[in-house]
Amino acid sequence: SFGNNRSHSMVATRRRFDPNLQRVRILVKGVPARAYVCTRCLKGGKVEKAV
Repeated sequence: SFGNNRSHSMVATRRRFDPNLQRVRILVKGVPARAYVCTRCLKGGKVEKAV
């Protein structure tokens, strides 16, 4: 998604809100694998971490 940076003179320039990706070990079909997962998915329990 997009938003704006605002300078002191209130000039708007486009900016991006990128996902906070972390490289973690997760279970993919029961097999541990390293993958980039966003912190929202980790916090929301959408992926299962490999211990």
